[in-house]
Amino acid sequence: MTTHGRKRKGAARPQPKLPGVRLPELRPHDGGELEPEGDYDGLAFTDADFAGQSGGGAHFLDCGLYGCGLDETRLVSARFTDCVLDGVRGVGTDLSRAALRDVEIRDARLGGVQLYDAVLERVLVRGGKIDYLNLRGAELKDVTFESVVLSEADFGGARLERVVFRDCALRRADFSGARMADVDLREATELDVARGIERLSGAVISPFQLLDLAPAFAAQIGVRVEPVAE
Repeated sequence: MTTHGRKRKGAARPQPKLPGVRLPELRPHDGGELEPEGDYDGLAFTDADFAGQSGGGAHFLDCGLYGCGLDETRLVSARFTDCVLDGVRGVGTDLSRAALRDVEIRDARLGGVQLYDAVLERVLVRGGKIDYLNLRGAELKDVTFESVVLSEADFGGARLERVVFRDCALRRADFSGARMADVDLREATELDVARGIERLSGAVISPFQLLDLAPAFAAQIGVRVEPVAE
């Protein structure tokens, strides 16, 4: 018997909606540099090197970026809609305040990516490795991280709704000030929370993860764990 409004034991948890990316036949990009406020529609960027270029405020619609270099590329407030980023690589890519909707990011190799104050909706991040991902103040809704290594990701002050970490290594994560609803961490292969352990309210973890995180939970509420003196 259940109380009105209470979830039944074993009830299915809301799952993130996956991006419905169906790219049309793409035209090759002409090889020119990115332009601020540029409008890119139905283009394939293949092995392009955008190091140090600026495309702030640009809009990418129905585009594929394949093996592109994004070292220090500035894409502040850019918009990616119905796009695939496959095998992109770079350090210091600036996507702060960007909007990613219906986007797949596959096998990325990135470091120090700035996505603070960004909006991610129906995004799939699959494979690869991302170090020092800055998502402070970002809004993540219907986001799936799958088979990716996230090292020292910063979710400080971010809002996460229907986010799942599946077969992921989450190392030294910072959840300080984060707000969560229907966040599923149970299938993370590694779950190491450096800061913000108290902000996991709204997330679900496995019994084994609870044991691993027990020292951090104890420290948060001021409980000392010591062996019995013999």
